[in-house]
Amino acid sequence: MAKEWVLNQAMNRWGLNKKSSVGPVSDLIRNCSPRTLEEWQAYYFEHAYPMEHLEELGRKLYVKVSEVVQHEVAEVTEKDCTDYMKDVVVRRTFEGYQTEMQTIYGQLEKELGVPVLPSPDEWDRLYNVDFHIEIDGKTIGIQIKPVSFDFTFENHKWKAIHEATRLKFRAKFGGDVFMVFSSRVGDRKIIKNDDVIGQIRDEIRRLKSS
Repeated sequence: MAKEWVLNQAMNRWGLNKKSSVGPVSDLIRNCSPRTLEEWQAYYFEHAYPMEHLEELGRKLYVKVSEVVQHEVAEVTEKDCTDYMKDVVVRRTFEGYQTEMQTIYGQLEKELGVPVLPSPDEWDRLYNVDFHIEIDGKTIGIQIKPVSFDFTFENHKWKAIHEATRLKFRAKFGGDVFMVFSSRVGDRKIIKNDDVIGQIRDEIRRLKSS
């Protein structure tokens, strides 16, 4: 497994498995529709490259692994490893958290003060729900939709489209479903219909008091 990982990484790094090196393999095998490995091998060698070409690519791969990769590995020090571990766990985790907080659901968590959780995949199909909030055994559903700056919510007919799934979700989980529209401003996403935050707060209070 370790040897295959090294070979795969090196092959991808230097593009030895790209179309420019080995031909349009996916298209070729569909055209061939082989019933056996031998049939496909013969077709490839006839219509793409001969066996000698793949052997030459293999020799190139060997040079990369035995010379370049081995030299790079030999240059890795213990300090490189300890610095890398600290960088991944501390700095990159923080940067990922900052990016997460710039997303719509990150903004919702900050504004509402409650966890906003990713929903199971089937909820999107059944209820048009991407995220949810759990309150005292009940659940609020949230769907996020990207929109352009000239978008008008009145023309979006969301209630007509989603009323049936909203009612089904409410009957099953006790909470309502809210649509959150997002827009991009520079590198950030913002909640365009920010009045929805107040509506979700009201729903949280309702569920807590029920």
